[in-house]
Amino acid sequence: MSELKTPAVIVNFKAYSEVEGGKALKLAESCLEVSEESGIKISICPPMPELSLIASAISIPVLSQHVDAKKPGSATGWVTPQMVAASGAVGSLLNHSEHRMMLADIAAAVESCRSLDLVTVVCTDTAVTSAAAASLSPDFIAVEPPELIGGDVSVTDARPEVVSEAVSAVRNINSSVKVLCGAGVKTGKDVSKAIELGAAGVLLASGVVKAANPKEILRDLVQYL
Repeated sequence: MSELKTPAVIVNFKAYSEVEGGKALKLAESCLEVSEESGIKISICPPMPELSLIASAISIPVLSQHVDAKKPGSATGWVTPQMVAASGAVGSLLNHSEHRMMLADIAAAVESCRSLDLVTVVCTDTAVTSAAAASLSPDFIAVEPPELIGGDVSVTDARPEVVSEAVSAVRNINSSVKVLCGAGVKTGKDVSKAIELGAAGVLLASGVVKAANPKEILRDLVQYL
């Protein structure tokens, strides 16, 4: 199912002003260029209004930033898995710290995405929540302590045990689920440390999206992979 090869680097564009309108496609092209020259599969999560445009224009994996446990029909303002699949995206983040979901809704969304052959990346914050998410059998779990997200210190330095404990907890529940880490990840050394801690890659945002030269940052991020 998964088009996200490991070690995985997923860049979440979020809703920063730096990726409004056509600027999202420009950043996506930078991610594509570095992915092609490095051989590392960089995946991207553009803003929802740009999802279909970027998925049709870019050959690296494109994921939605969120999907709801809703069926097609009377669901104004919600995003169905079917909409994500029809956009050309290959999967979606779920339960990001900025868009939390109830466990039952995560389970329903994962199951619906699976039926559509969509990759699921469930975000968590601790080993306990990671274990709970692993029981739902998503493709990936991305553990991110919320207090470090968007900061200048990587989780791999500030709280490395969060990563290693999440990896252990997930393996005990479902060894086929791969663990990513995020929160403060900005450099190649951060990515290298994440791999040493047992992660299969990283999920990051501001370090790339808000950078003056995203390609330079991306090249640094993948240099040790």
